[in-house]
Amino acid sequence: MNKKRGFDQDHKWGYLMIAPTILGLLILNVYPFLQTVILSFTNAKAFGNYQFVGLKNYIHMFTSEEFLRATWNTLLFCILTVPIGVFLALIIAILLNAKIRGKVVFRAIFFLPMVVAPAAVAMVWKWMFNSEYGIINTIFHTDINWITNPNIVIITVAIVAIWSALGYDAVLLLSGIQNISKSYYEAASLDGCTKLQQFRYITMPMVSPTLFVVLIMRLMASLKVYDLLYMMVGEGNPALSKAQSLIYLFYRESFISGNRGYSSAIVIWTVILIGIVTALQFIGQKKWVNYEV
Repeated sequence: MNKKRGFDQDHKWGYLMIAPTILGLLILNVYPFLQTVILSFTNAKAFGNYQFVGLKNYIHMFTSEEFLRATWNTLLFCILTVPIGVFLALIIAILLNAKIRGKVVFRAIFFLPMVVAPAAVAMVWKWMFNSEYGIINTIFHTDINWITNPNIVIITVAIVAIWSALGYDAVLLLSGIQNISKSYYEAASLDGCTKLQQFRYITMPMVSPTLFVVLIMRLMASLKVYDLLYMMVGEGNPALSKAQSLIYLFYRESFISGNRGYSSAIVIWTVILIGIVTALQFIGQKKWVNYEV
């Protein structure tokens, strides 16, 4: 009886300790999401009034050229940023793990962009890409409209996104590489394996769980891109239609046009899209992620 009473007492304390987190999750995440689902089937009006319209918002959404373009822009942004960004982060992590002088300083330098406010990062890069007095055109003696040209604006924003996340991803991958036992590399060297073979058969399989986490995080961040577009492109830019993401479209429809029902449908589609991409990643990771120690 005493053991059972102690067991129940431990459960009560456990539930009490996690209660603030659970309440915060329900109030700040679950309830707003359910409310968004309900609003997506309505024509939301002022003062909290709304009219149920069924699937009208979704029908309008999937027949809208602007929405389809925003979906493609979001997917294209992922294609441009995720593979290149993760690959460069892995290369940097390997270099930072090497025996070089001052590598602690280099780690801090690469991680620095992650602690800077995204708005500040976007404004600095916007100045650098300025077509009239930007440092990029000045250095390379070019006359390219990096931000106002519809054909290259998404590439410009992708470059900034890769640069911003590079240090953070590299530090995560570096932690995974440093957890690999050196005995594997010593045994491989005795067997005559080259550095490239060690990277292929030791580093990649052992760091794959960390690489998978970084890949998931970067995909989700790319699908939710907004701040860089808002600060670098913004309203009135002739290239906005070729760079506008789903979250940016949600912002315009919700806070500028006031179409909260339609904007809620855009959010639900974004959540579904993130869920599909994440599910595909978890299915595919069975073929390349190695969890064996």
